[in-house]
Amino acid sequence: MSARRATHAGSWYTDSATDLARQLEGWLGQADLSHGPARAIIAPHAGYQYSGAVGAYAYRQVSPVVVKRVFILGPSHHVRLSGCALSSLTKYRTPLYDLIVDQQVYNELYQTGHFETMTVSADEDEHSIEMHLPYVAKIMEDFRDHFTIVPILVGSLTPEREILYGRLLAPYLADPQSLFVISSDFCHWGQRFRYTYYDRSVGEIWQSIQKLDKQGMNLIETLNPSAFTEYLKKYGNTICGRHPIGVLLNAVATLQKTSNGHRMLLKFLQYAQSSRCYTSSDSSVSYAAASLIFE
Repeated sequence: MSARRATHAGSWYTDSATDLARQLEGWLGQADLSHGPARAIIAPHAGYQYSGAVGAYAYRQVSPVVVKRVFILGPSHHVRLSGCALSSLTKYRTPLYDLIVDQQVYNELYQTGHFETMTVSADEDEHSIEMHLPYVAKIMEDFRDHFTIVPILVGSLTPEREILYGRLLAPYLADPQSLFVISSDFCHWGQRFRYTYYDRSVGEIWQSIQKLDKQGMNLIETLNPSAFTEYLKKYGNTICGRHPIGVLLNAVATLQKTSNGHRMLLKFLQYAQSSRCYTSSDSSVSYAAASLIFE
């Protein structure tokens, strides 16, 4: 089978299976199970030294015994993409073990006519999906032969396309055996990111960033896709996974219109910044973890 290499192992996270397992176990052990079992999670995709501990709060909410398919929606950082793309490979390598791509679901998605195929180089250059694979492998290790993954690279979608993909993926979100992983960091602040919004009334720059992120997180918790879109238009917050988040919110909105009594609740569980910004020459990236449950 053709395999995607773990191209960021050894740099963004350790390529030692023993060290990686120990590290993930440590972070998961520090996180509380408070909002599960998760049907979808939002978690960061930066190097583990920055975001690994935050991501654990999302993955801790997953009940692996019920999960059969893991959808991983990651934003495209390297290739221009106006829609969504699927992998041409059949398995994804991790230092722990290989994850198998669900060809049945891929075929169903291709049949909609709305998905293209990533090149192998685009697939292996992208980190937004890969950074979740070790966590997926770790939490699912007792069921490693009983689940598949559905990697989806999400492009710069218009609000209309977020609605479209939300509708296409809603039936899978409705399946209790599906887990959706939404890959996103939050505010990228600093001159190197060309984003320096600062509300001085809040206090220091890092406090302004935190307030801005929390405002976005609160809107995501309302599960209102149009409100989140308006927030992004107003502030331009550099949330790199805004389109995967938009797809999730629209999938939820689709289910809410057809749901037979299920109530969906999304809650953010952890937030951190890579560093605190005090001057215009500083820079920072924010990380957040959330869990969506069905009641």
